[in-house]
Amino acid sequence: MEAAEHERSSESSGAAVDLSGEADWTPFDALSLVGESLRFVSGDPEGNRFRVRYYLDAERRLHARIWFGPEAEGPPGHAHGGSIAATMDEALGLAAWAAGYPVVVGNLNVSFRMMLPLQRVVTLASRVVWSAGRKVMVHGRLVGRDGANYADAQCLCITIPHR
Repeated sequence: MEAAEHERSSESSGAAVDLSGEADWTPFDALSLVGESLRFVSGDPEGNRFRVRYYLDAERRLHARIWFGPEAEGPPGHAHGGSIAATMDEALGLAAWAAGYPVVVGNLNVSFRMMLPLQRVVTLASRVVWSAGRKVMVHGRLVGRDGANYADAQCLCITIPHR
C-alpha cells in the first residue's frame, strides 16, 4: 500500500490520526495561555467531531493540524461549513493570543474554496497581519497535505481591556 493510500486509510478509520507537526514547529499549549475556553473545538483530543493540535513556527506564527470527523459532517462525506468556521474562529483568535494580543473575535469572514472530505488531516496556517489600537487582523488558510486550499479566513479581533 502506498504511503498516501495508507494515510487516507488510517485517517478514515478514525483510529490512528496523525496530527504531528513539521520538524521546525514546536507544540503550543493553548490551554495554558487561554484556559478552558477552548473546549468547544479542541477540547476532546479523541473525539469524532474535531481533533486539533497547535504548533508555533520559528516566527511564532500559529499552525494547527486538524482532523474533521464524522460528527462534523455537512454535505454527505464532507465537513460542514460551520465546523470549518468554528475551527477558524478558535485558531485565528488563538493566533492573536500567541502573538501577545489577548482578544475576542469581532468579525470572522470565511471563504470556502473547496469541499473538505471528512476524516482527513488538514493544516491551518495563520498570521497576524496588522494591529492598530485595540484591533488585530489575523489571516488564515486551511490546506490539505496535497496543497488543496479548502478555505481562507480574515479575522478582526478586538483586544480585551485590562487583560
